[in-house]
Amino acid sequence: MDATLIINPFAGRWKAKRQRDQLESVLIEHGINARIVESQAPGEVIELARAAAESGQGPILVAGGDGTIGEAVNGLFQATPDAVLGPLGIIPLGTANDLVVNLGLPSTLAGAVAAVRGGRTKRIDLGRANEWVFDNNSAVGLEPVVTLYNIRMRRLKGIVRYLVAALRAIADKGEWHMTLEWDDGRFEGPVSLVSVGNCPLTGGLFRMAPAADPTDGLLTFVYGYAPTRRKMLSLLPRTLSGRFVEDPAIHQHHTRRLVITSEPATPLQVDGELRSEGIRQVVYEALPQRLDVYVT
Repeated sequence: MDATLIINPFAGRWKAKRQRDQLESVLIEHGINARIVESQAPGEVIELARAAAESGQGPILVAGGDGTIGEAVNGLFQATPDAVLGPLGIIPLGTANDLVVNLGLPSTLAGAVAAVRGGRTKRIDLGRANEWVFDNNSAVGLEPVVTLYNIRMRRLKGIVRYLVAALRAIADKGEWHMTLEWDDGRFEGPVSLVSVGNCPLTGGLFRMAPAADPTDGLLTFVYGYAPTRRKMLSLLPRTLSGRFVEDPAIHQHHTRRLVITSEPATPLQVDGELRSEGIRQVVYEALPQRLDVYVT
């Protein structure tokens, strides 16, 4: 079986680089002849995936974290924007591996490679935020501020880094005036966060869109306003289970399309990657049944 393997060596704080030799051995054991390409800079996975899709050299495997997977999906989308993408093999070597958890994909190298060799796939939806597509989650407001802090922290590792980043973002007490317009509703007023999910879990800990289903053809978004740091802190523990949406200050909806305008400009994250530090309008769209991934 021939395939193209894209590795982001920086994923998981160099975890992917440390496990490259082991991964190559597992591929050989499962009879997969992989052409291996390695990214050298942020964003390069997009170009590598696009080139691999255009060349048609067997299925594409991507080794890295959620940001790496998201970039690979964007590369596939650029190559064939009107087609079903994939099949994509996901080798989880990131910190949180949210998509793997959300879809119940194998969490080990051997399990992930065996899934590719088995050939069984599942078709899921994608979301689109302006020119970016995403498989898991996107957000404006407080959540990408967490992403900013997460990027800047160097000493902390693992899931705890996301939690500390969340606490630091809450200390900033960001607030935006936003207009949200979706299929059957509209809101205008103060907003602390808007989280748009194709899947429920993000950041390894937080069920920011607990009712999201990556096969329902819709995006699930949550928005709310917490006027004080105390209120934000009271909601934070409940984001771990998703029960924060039961609070009267929080609202959850399903939609095919969501248009957000913000004043002042808000940061934007897409699948954990910061795509803008200040943007005033984001148009979200659901892309039903657009990506095939290998499953067990």
